[in-house]
Amino acid sequence: MNPHLSFAELNARERVIQLLDPGSFREMLGPAERIVSPHLSLLGVPYAFDDGVVIGSGLLQNQPVLIAAQEGRFMGGGVGEVHGAKLVGLLQRALQVRPAAVFVLAESGGVRLHEANAGLIAVSEVMRAVLDVRAAGIPVVMLIGGANGCFGGMGLIARCADHVVMSDQARMSMSGPEVIESSHGVEEFDSRDRALVWRTTGGKHRYLMGDCDWLVEDDLDAFRDVAIALLGQSKVLTLQSLLDEQRMLTDRLSQVGDCDEATEIWQHFGVQTPDRVADMDAEQLRALNASQVKGIS
Repeated sequence: MNPHLSFAELNARERVIQLLDPGSFREMLGPAERIVSPHLSLLGVPYAFDDGVVIGSGLLQNQPVLIAAQEGRFMGGGVGEVHGAKLVGLLQRALQVRPAAVFVLAESGGVRLHEANAGLIAVSEVMRAVLDVRAAGIPVVMLIGGANGCFGGMGLIARCADHVVMSDQARMSMSGPEVIESSHGVEEFDSRDRALVWRTTGGKHRYLMGDCDWLVEDDLDAFRDVAIALLGQSKVLTLQSLLDEQRMLTDRLSQVGDCDEATEIWQHFGVQTPDRVADMDAEQLRALNASQVKGIS
């Protein structure tokens, strides 16, 4: 076991190396290959030699896995053409080598505005690749714990995976707080209100709503323990299962359509003390979910 390591404070490459068995990580298309974005230099924007995403193979508990980690410190982990292509290539590789799981350590604000069209196409290609891997019976697991959260296209990709694991400090949503505020005004959503941001996009909210399967502390070993537990644990993916989930989401939305606050939604689904949720740690919230919350996932 490692001494306490904050998942959020590590960079992408450090997260991968610490998560996998010691010495087992083998990077694909690393910085030495210098496969960079063809768009950023044309705009006078600095580029990175790995285009902000680390991909490769390794062992977890002596079982072969494929892994990707987005670097939130480069353009907020934004997805561009090369970044997306590396994720797609890794997922396609999974169909050939059939690992025990594919892990994506997501940290992204969404598509890069500098490469908007290419980034949007890349997101759709990654989504298709995720579903192809899942259909082959190989679990795809999203681990979300970075400071930038998982927003935009990566939020959509995350919800296509078999399992979503989040820290209680993590965030996940389609639209980020700043995007909502710029589109609808501060009266609709104040992106500087940290309490509001976390209770509407944070790991605790996503866990209570069933969008996150596992809630953990901001600790590398906690993520590793859950990752080991999910090796080989794929969910059945069929057209009917997707239709059933869509119906469930529609029903859930109709039930809470009149709620103005996340705390009202939690109370509707059975949390008897919603005002205490913000002060609970991950273990306490898991216990609450097991004892109080109605089946909403």
